[in-house]
Amino acid sequence: MHRRTLVALATAALTAAATLSAPAFAQSNEIRIAHIYSKTGPLEAYGKQTQVGLMMGLNYATGGTMAINGKKIVVIEKDDQGKPDLGKSLLASAYSDDKADIAVGPSSSGVALALLPVAEEYKKILLVEPAVADAITGDKWNKYIFRTGRNSSQDAISNAVAIDKAGVTVATLAQDYAFGRDGVKAFKDALKNAKLVHEEYLPTTTTDFTAGAQRLIDKLKDVPGRKVIFIIWAGAGNPFKIADLDLKRYGIEIATGGNILPAMASYKNFPGMEGATYYYFGIPKNPVNEAMVAAHYKEFKTPPDFFTAGGFTAAMALTTAFKATAGDTNTNKLIKTMEGMSFDTPKGKMTFRKEDHQAMQSMYHFKIKVDPAFAWGVPELVREIKPEEMQVPIRNQR
Repeated sequence: MHRRTLVALATAALTAAATLSAPAFAQSNEIRIAHIYSKTGPLEAYGKQTQVGLMMGLNYATGGTMAINGKKIVVIEKDDQGKPDLGKSLLASAYSDDKADIAVGPSSSGVALALLPVAEEYKKILLVEPAVADAITGDKWNKYIFRTGRNSSQDAISNAVAIDKAGVTVATLAQDYAFGRDGVKAFKDALKNAKLVHEEYLPTTTTDFTAGAQRLIDKLKDVPGRKVIFIIWAGAGNPFKIADLDLKRYGIEIATGGNILPAMASYKNFPGMEGATYYYFGIPKNPVNEAMVAAHYKEFKTPPDFFTAGGFTAAMALTTAFKATAGDTNTNKLIKTMEGMSFDTPKGKMTFRKEDHQAMQSMYHFKIKVDPAFAWGVPELVREIKPEEMQVPIRNQR
């Protein structure tokens, strides 16, 4: 009896200690942010830009203090290498071992889909930036997921503005994984006038596009009217090599969305090509973009790129939320704060849609201009496509 009583007392004491220590940790003097991204791997260029943008944005939004309401911001970096299983374990360890209050990332849609259930399991927010697949805020979504990055539907609807006209026949060339397949599905859904006749999916590691290009040519060459191959591609490989197969002989054009500056070097071969982009440093006119461009030139002697803007945007969303909660990192309080929240970004104002936590944002219809001063094809603004103009479907089953 005596031993049993001692065990019971010891258990009660441990429970009390655990209960006492939990709020003590919750009142930590830090805001701990885990950044899961492709520091290495196929999307390394994207990941590094996101990291630069995130740190610049946090610095800008806190006036250089890297603190909110007296709480120091700590960023914990994790390299998922573009591998879903690795990303999953890194996020779990960030939430449990590193005591991250919130996480940002990842670069790859495939990795993002693996991370979603981890956020739900640990009941902590994952702010998705820049992974694009619709499923992230669609059928695989849960309430802990917010996204500052654009989704496949936003890409598709804005790109359809440039291509979707009666008498136009379209074929798509995309990577055979979540980003490519969700991108094509959304693009197909967005087309109301043009006719889609073929979908070509190639491995993400493709370097020789000849066979895929030949299948595309065979589908389009005898079709009357305007003919377009729309490319949805990320990371390594240059799908624009298909132009070497003399597409002009068949009257076939190439179209695509925006990309990072090195990838847009090949756009110089397509003056007049139209599409829509998420970001190009010379397009948005607002104080946040001006500050980011100036800071980036100062530090790197180059303009900020596509995913730098994304990282900066994620930082603006986080700091806006934490300022609103006075530094409180309680997840439920953050969710309530962030649903419907508007925040300033290098692209202007964005708002998290309550239904699926997708950031509603402008996209930019462009036409490529060749300027000898730039190593890439310059996307000249045709028109800003505002959030309210895009009927972006709500694809989750909330």
